[in-house]
Amino acid sequence: MKIGFDLDKIFVDYPPLIPDALIDRLYKRKTKNELIYRIPSRPEQLLRQLSHYHGFRAPITDNITFLHSLPKKKYTLFLISSRFGFLEKQTFSLLKTIGIDKMFRGMYFNFSNEQPHLFKERILRELALDLYVDDDLQLLEYVSKMNKGTKFFWLHNGVKVKSPDKIISINHLTDLSKYL
Repeated sequence: MKIGFDLDKIFVDYPPLIPDALIDRLYKRKTKNELIYRIPSRPEQLLRQLSHYHGFRAPITDNITFLHSLPKKKYTLFLISSRFGFLEKQTFSLLKTIGIDKMFRGMYFNFSNEQPHLFKERILRELALDLYVDDDLQLLEYVSKMNKGTKFFWLHNGVKVKSPDKIISINHLTDLSKYL
């Protein structure tokens, strides 16, 4: 079984003291017909590079423990992150620091700065995953339309919003074990 995971809010948390809603408001916009992510300006990129060092990005230990518990002979794991290219150095450093850099058959990053939903849709289609877990419900709504053979899971982290029928809402990564 092939399983894909996003990185942020799945294995590593956002920086402390910055509300998730603020991050979404600054970088994501959904109109009636399209989803658009804004590439940060150069000053914002420098600030985000600082905020992406492992000291500011706490690992989500329960999810990392669950990842380590998955038998490699039974599951093929992929990491698919839409982090932009200006975070490449910080991303690889963080993966090594939290100990998941060797857990995946493949790791895919949006270092060419595509729109994140388009990047993930393309990678998901290429990999033909059985399951995919992400914390971005709007992105999942988009990619689920083009990847009918994949089961999608929204790790909602306590957000009280009803997910669409085609997307399974989970509170913790361990809830995924019911579907394995």
